[in-house]
Amino acid sequence: MTGTTALTYPEVGASAREPLPAGYHHVRASRSLGLVDFDSVAEILMTWQVQERSGVHLISGPERASVGADVTFRFLGQVIPCRVVEIVDEPDRRGFAYGTLPGHPETGEERFVAERNSITGEVTVTIKAFSNPGSWKTKLIGPAGRALQTMMTQRYLKAMRP
Repeated sequence: MTGTTALTYPEVGASAREPLPAGYHHVRASRSLGLVDFDSVAEILMTWQVQERSGVHLISGPERASVGADVTFRFLGQVIPCRVVEIVDEPDRRGFAYGTLPGHPETGEERFVAERNSITGEVTVTIKAFSNPGSWKTKLIGPAGRALQTMMTQRYLKAMRP
């Protein structure tokens, strides 16, 4: 399902570039998975398994990530609406980026990419994000919100292992 509601930030697609947009909190984290099946890792990413394995449950949206698709997750009772803004589909790189929609606790974008080294076969997963609080609740919890984001990033990285 493709939505018409506007994203909550103007820098759509900026998680693919460096530097990440100024004025936001930035996240950059990577993890080597070693010599694992690249296609299995890509499937974990593209079918929301990374979120599910991390305790973030898909409540609406397509079974696979696709550009323009609106997806809604739930975590700790919070509804988290997003839109897929980019798909990465290259022989040795796969993943997606999604951006925040109204009602999301943050404003910004998060990118999940798996990459296979064509020489060694090693698979590395990377998460990049830029965000700011998107609601008064998120602003109120301040540093605790950033700690939660850091914890979730680590959970996502661990969840990508096939």
